[in-house]
Amino acid sequence: MAGLIRREDIDEVRSRTDIREIVEGYVTLKSAGIGSYKGLCPFHDERTPSFHVRPQMGTYHCFGCGESGDVIAFVMAMDHTGFSETVERLAARVGYELHYEQGSGPSREEKGRRQRLIDAHKIAQEFFERALYTKDAAEAQKFLGGRGFDGAAAQRFGVGFAPQGWSHLLKHLRDRGFSEEELKATGMFSEGRRGLYDRFRGRLMWPIRNIAGETIGFGARKLFEDDQGPKYLNTPETQLYRKSQVLYGIDLAKRKIAQGKQLVVVEGYTDVMAAHLAGIETAVATCGTAFGAEHIKIVRRLLGDDGSGGEVIFTFDGDAAGQKAALHAFQEDQRFTAQTYVCVAPDGMDPCDLRLRRGDKAVRDLLQAKRPLFEFAIQVTLKDYDLDSLEGRVRGMRAVAPMIASIRDHALRPAYARRVAGWLGLDPLEVERAVATAGATPPPQRQERPAQAPADDDAPRPEIEAPDPRDPAARMEREALEVLVQTPHLIEDSQWTVLASTRTRYRMHHELLAGVLAAHARVPARPGAEWVNTIRAHAHEATHGLLAQLTVAPLPASTPEQLTRYAAAILNRLLGQELVAQKADKMAELNRLDPATDRDAWQSVQQELMRLEMRRRELFEAR
Repeated sequence: MAGLIRREDIDEVRSRTDIREIVEGYVTLKSAGIGSYKGLCPFHDERTPSFHVRPQMGTYHCFGCGESGDVIAFVMAMDHTGFSETVERLAARVGYELHYEQGSGPSREEKGRRQRLIDAHKIAQEFFERALYTKDAAEAQKFLGGRGFDGAAAQRFGVGFAPQGWSHLLKHLRDRGFSEEELKATGMFSEGRRGLYDRFRGRLMWPIRNIAGETIGFGARKLFEDDQGPKYLNTPETQLYRKSQVLYGIDLAKRKIAQGKQLVVVEGYTDVMAAHLAGIETAVATCGTAFGAEHIKIVRRLLGDDGSGGEVIFTFDGDAAGQKAALHAFQEDQRFTAQTYVCVAPDGMDPCDLRLRRGDKAVRDLLQAKRPLFEFAIQVTLKDYDLDSLEGRVRGMRAVAPMIASIRDHALRPAYARRVAGWLGLDPLEVERAVATAGATPPPQRQERPAQAPADDDAPRPEIEAPDPRDPAARMEREALEVLVQTPHLIEDSQWTVLASTRTRYRMHHELLAGVLAAHARVPARPGAEWVNTIRAHAHEATHGLLAQLTVAPLPASTPEQLTRYAAAILNRLLGQELVAQKADKMAELNRLDPATDRDAWQSVQQELMRLEMRRRELFEAR
């Protein structure tokens, strides 16, 4: 087990380390009198220097923001490292061997091996950077230019080029004295029957650095058609590089993240570059993996994520992969106390494309259009369901109810329950009850399914529930079925056409109506035994009792003229109910659309709503 560093060793490291030399790695210092230096504070934005360093005392202090401490505190604050790690790094820097109490720290051999790997990566990065400015790197230069990056941008991010060939980097590192064992451990080489060869060949190279700025791996982008490898190829897992613990760009963004209490997660290396160049210097990206628990630990340390505020903004492509990434991020949301948001650029563009087509301001504006991550995740989840059917909307409600129940701010839950009710065209009280139920039980695992998959309820229920006789809609539907069963000859052809697409609120009525329509397609629509028997033959068995009741139910008419008027009126009421249901569907669709990004669809739905309302009024006036 790792032990505590001895107190006297900590004091020795502190006394041997020149704080001025360390601070000048981050801040430009100028003389401020005998034994004192000053510069712009790295802990807050300022125009007049108020940050002072006194090497003889081994301390620093900012008269602007009040930050102060010794060299260990400074490195911990700037690099966001733990105390022991910071002391070990400073000890290695001055060549001092630490001693531990009740255990041991990394052995000298382990520290030596790690440093050799760091050195190899530093040399490799310099090799790739130089290669970018050779004639063989024309494709790499063309790619960068086509993505809107000049030479200064490439230098800022350490972008380089891995020459085509099998052993350029291998020979370079061998000439610098690295052993075969060390070369294998870097992850920069593959091994075949003839030995080691360069893993990265003919590719654009991005150095992946840890939070302290040490290069620990590389990301490589394919440039040539004859390259049979993947589009992006990263360093494999090594002693230095663990992709689940690395955020690309964190070394450049850490200061701004800590100052502004904001972190922006984009999807790729060029997106990080584009965001930083556009002025969003808090942007980072994962390296070939989803944003997970280990990344969150880094973010929390940078944000000081202790409930005092801060925000994490995810940018995703609008495609299926981006939506999947958003849902994964939502699953990790509870690990934050910072607020989480999501941004999706117009037309699904990533930040790099957005900057290229519309400029730096468009990238900055993207963040202004952020919306809560849970809202985006809810909308993505609802896309799995057929929201044109009542059954699909109810199943969608059940799927997102646990997501609403998991919103950390309890005051937002009722508001989002009402919003989801609007999206789905359901009663807000029904959605709120579903959320309350979901909040009282562990949320189920989300199941992805086709939009029109059949219902798959766990709890056994009656196959077809009996209609509620207290419901006016149930009574109206029953009366319409009485007319269809007893007086089919009074129904006009146009009405039969409308009935074919008419829905009912209760499945019992729906199944019997299906039998009626099937009978109309097979035999003449005349009252009598043939008509009723054909309905019975094609309707669900559970409706046979209802059919028998309807055949003998008295109709409220004493003359043929009254019966004709009654039949027309009751069918108009049924059609009116259908129009109201269609309007509710369209209103739900309208609520799900964004008029800013889906204007044509939004206007189309508006026009359809007007048509339905005019048709409804015509029916009402005809009664």
